[in-house]
Amino acid sequence: MYETLEIERKGPVATIWMNRPAVFNAFDETLIAELAAACRELEADAGVRIIVLGGRGRHFSAGADLNWMKRAAQFGAEQNLADARNFAAMLHTLASLRKPTVARVQGAALGGGTGLTAACDMAIAASDASFSTSEVKFGIIPAVISPYVLRAIGPRHALRYFQSGEKIGAERALAIGLVGEVVAPEALDAAIDQLTSALLQGGPLAQNAAKDLIAAVAGRPIDAALGEETAGRIARQRATAEARDGIAAFLDKRPPAWLA
Repeated sequence: MYETLEIERKGPVATIWMNRPAVFNAFDETLIAELAAACRELEADAGVRIIVLGGRGRHFSAGADLNWMKRAAQFGAEQNLADARNFAAMLHTLASLRKPTVARVQGAALGGGTGLTAACDMAIAASDASFSTSEVKFGIIPAVISPYVLRAIGPRHALRYFQSGEKIGAERALAIGLVGEVVAPEALDAAIDQLTSALLQGGPLAQNAAKDLIAAVAGRPIDAALGEETAGRIARQRATAEARDGIAAFLDKRPPAWLA
């Protein structure tokens, strides 16, 4: 179905594999369009609860395909803007998925590869992973990925790395918040399995609501209006059938319906 991707399903966990290992999963127009389509497909699939994003071969993603960059350099203003909008729309689609998303990162995750990592809810990196926002070295800027990278690492770190283009090793990426965990390369799949198993324990509607909660609360002043907002959210959630079953299951010492 896809030219540049492979979808692997293991029960309720689906992995989108970027499948251009010969070019280190660098992305072009086709990969961008297919990533957006795959995200929409898995979002609509009721049998999928968790989406993992990975790259086949030695590297997660080396960023933009050089041939694509050469073509883009020749675009007129309208075509250039349309091309950038497609990339922005794909990242927004990935970041806006209501299901939990996990980046599985090994090797290079450069430029847009860093953006893909940051657009996922969570990221686990192998110790050999490296990241960068190296666009300034090509005379451009990491504009489209910036909202997601800023969300992950904050403006202070972004001021350094957006301007220096330095490589960011896995341990440094962990320290600044770009990834949540670093493991040995041979332990990467086990770490992904452990995280997805933990995620499957939660109620799917509650997880959706938790994503909405973070978006609604982040950056707001802690005041009476925010207290009212959060009180309303927990009150509505408690009234759902999922919450009633989850609480009853705990008291009855049985699995909740989503694990049955």
